[in-house]
Amino acid sequence: MRARGDPAAAAAAAAPHVSIILPVHNAEPWLNECLESVLQQDFEGSMELSVFNDASKDKSMTIIEKWKVKLEGSGIPVVIGGHASPSPRGVGYSKNQAIAQSSGSYLCFLDSDDVMMPQRVRLQLEAAAQHPTSIIGCQVRREPPDSTERYTRWINQLAADQLLTQVFTSNGPTVIMPTWFCSRAWFSHVGPFDEGGQGVPEDLLFFYNHLRKGGGVVRVDQSLLLYRYHPNAATHSVLETTIWTHRVRFLEERVLPHWAAFTIWNAGRQGRRLYRSLTAGTRRKVVAFCDVDENKIRKGFYCHEDSQERPKPRVPILHFRAARPPFVICVKLDLTGGAFEDNLRSLHLQEGRDFLHFS
Repeated sequence: MRARGDPAAAAAAAAPHVSIILPVHNAEPWLNECLESVLQQDFEGSMELSVFNDASKDKSMTIIEKWKVKLEGSGIPVVIGGHASPSPRGVGYSKNQAIAQSSGSYLCFLDSDDVMMPQRVRLQLEAAAQHPTSIIGCQVRREPPDSTERYTRWINQLAADQLLTQVFTSNGPTVIMPTWFCSRAWFSHVGPFDEGGQGVPEDLLFFYNHLRKGGGVVRVDQSLLLYRYHPNAATHSVLETTIWTHRVRFLEERVLPHWAAFTIWNAGRQGRRLYRSLTAGTRRKVVAFCDVDENKIRKGFYCHEDSQERPKPRVPILHFRAARPPFVICVKLDLTGGAFEDNLRSLHLQEGRDFLHFS
């Protein structure tokens, strides 16, 4: 036990257990509701709010200063950093700065346009304590409710094992960034976020590094966040082609080296695009495309016209029942009225071992 008056002991006692990490850029329309949700947390341990203002030009700082008084009056210290450069430095930089100026043992990530439910910090901290090398997410409620119905269903309904098997899809991380909660020690082991700025999917790149280092993915199965959709969201600044390239490279790094041969499920545009995006060595492992479309199957094969190989590769197109696993599936889920899902279930395959979803 430290002697009374020991400065180190006093500092340890004063250090908050949880730091809420809040990057802010022109968030005036949503900040009051966001910060109110910090105040309303039912977590009874020590907690701080770490805000980094990324060159906001609206009244965000005025709102933050007002809430600093209110939050600190309720026992929640507020640390504020930022810069007033002509241009923002981006979400990755802002999150890194907010983390660097904070001191909690655990990090709770919050976007300035979202709203936490009162039990969020308490329930995610309980999960993080049990899973120290995992990113903890949660279910969400979308606002407006009908804005991204398929995506929201995917976020909320993935089974526990799918949190690791469906990491290659176009939906991105299987627990979404605004719901992330983890220990500072684990973040330091994996991080920091990429600071490339606008157009860089910093959450996806961090998530991939997390998986490379053996990290787990856990979801608290309660809706703990109001997740807002609007045209100004930072997500919209990242090009689909950028994300596609990262996804293909990650698939080639993590899975395809372990498969001697595989079939691409979808002889249409997305399946052919994946084939063309693979490295030459990986393309040679593609033994077939498969599909249900009789017109595609009747063609008999797909010829890669852009290939430098001679003769040019001709990949057979088969009915899915004639094809052999493992499959990389390039069919979007939840779009065919259940027909695709029924076909896949009929083959009695194991996700992760026999097939992976890529679309």
